[in-house]
Amino acid sequence: MRLISFSMTEAAFVAGTKTVTRRLGWTWLAPGARLMAVDKAMGFKRGERPRHLGVIEVVSVRRERLDAITPEDVVAEGVENVSTPESFVAGFCKAMRCQPDTLVTRIEFVRVGVS
Repeated sequence: MRLISFSMTEAAFVAGTKTVTRRLGWTWLAPGARLMAVDKAMGFKRGERPRHLGVIEVVSVRRERLDAITPEDVVAEGVENVSTPESFVAGFCKAMRCQPDTLVTRIEFVRVGVS
């Protein structure tokens, strides 16, 4: 099963308040896909492994500009201490080294299992 990392929003994912994520790439993803949510998926030291957080099923996928995020999606993203579209976009751009007009993949999901 393919992995999807929630390193920046693990607490919201575990609490069940995160239902949407935005990713650079992921253009191949389609509704119905199941993914294993993990704490991180890259940058491991020797012997480290990802910690499984649970299985998700993709409900919807669409491409959109990052700065098209709605206030409702900011909440659904579950980023701690981020409450406005502008602050979400600024944080995403800093973390991912992109621009507000970058096309991202918006992924809506439901949890279907715990690892």
